[in-house]
Amino acid sequence: MRYLRAAPLPHATGGVSALIGAGLTRVALEALAEEALAMGLLLFMPASGWFGLALLCGADGLSRYREYLRVRRMLNRWGFTPRLLRPLASSRCQRDAAMQAAREAGCADKTRAYYRKLGYRWYHLLPDRVVANPLAFLDMRFLRATFLPGKR
Repeated sequence: MRYLRAAPLPHATGGVSALIGAGLTRVALEALAEEALAMGLLLFMPASGWFGLALLCGADGLSRYREYLRVRRMLNRWGFTPRLLRPLASSRCQRDAAMQAAREAGCADKTRAYYRKLGYRWYHLLPDRVVANPLAFLDMRFLRATFLPGKR
């Protein structure tokens, strides 16, 4: 259960994406069974895209879980430290992982107040870098920070 709580947004997005991909695959298989080859193949393409998105969301969820474990260890050792939480502020998924770690370390109220003071609310879903530059998803530094947290 901690695994899902550490990154609820990526897991929910991945689950919905997998369901959409499964639905498209089912329709594509039905089209192939009726010998509509072109339609079946055309439906498999978006289905594979949805499954790819589900896979990326799962990888992001796993990265957030690893980050949650790392932050929880640090919060248990040093307690609430804004310097520790600041690098995690720019992404909703990272804030969720930090909040779950703070709940378990006993400093959830201070962490919530800190992120609120920085101006983040529940509706700030996209990472700050993506809001500033929508093509940041393709940047190697963004991908490294997303899937290899704590590595430089």
